[in-house]
Amino acid sequence: SFWPMLKGGIYYSIPLALISFAIGMMIALTVALIRIVPRTGWFHKIIYRLARIYVSAIRGTPMLVQLFIIFYGLPSVGLKLDPFPSAIIAFSLNIGAYASETVRAAILSIPKGQWEAGSTVGLTYLQTFRHVILPRARRVSVPTLSNTVISVVKDTS
Repeated sequence: SFWPMLKGGIYYSIPLALISFAIGMMIALTVALIRIVPRTGWFHKIIYRLARIYVSAIRGTPMLVQLFIIFYGLPSVGLKLDPFPSAIIAFSLNIGAYASETVRAAILSIPKGQWEAGSTVGLTYLQTFRHVILPRARRVSVPTLSNTVISVVKDTS
């Protein structure tokens, strides 16, 4: 009698976790880069502040509240979503906020000498980031992001 319930949970929980994690990681990398790049112009300062507000707001509210806001709050403004897409949006935003801090910390943990080494061999800023910094930051962030994946699988159930 337990198998149908377990089968239904696996059928929805695993795809929800994988899709949400993939979208959340794209959000996380974008937000982390916004918060790392030097704030030079007025536009970037506004985007930086919005990214900080997003991370603070999402990390400061419980996941259940976020699910309720997406599923029950959006219809009040005229945007009605099915439960599965609502859950994907809520989990992706949550993962994006938490993982952005992990990604940002991993990038900032790479020694400044690696940036200098990239520019010494003639790489541009973006090439240095893509070929030198990001692979090392990825390796640093794997343990924490693995915990995030496990947490998402538990949360989606």
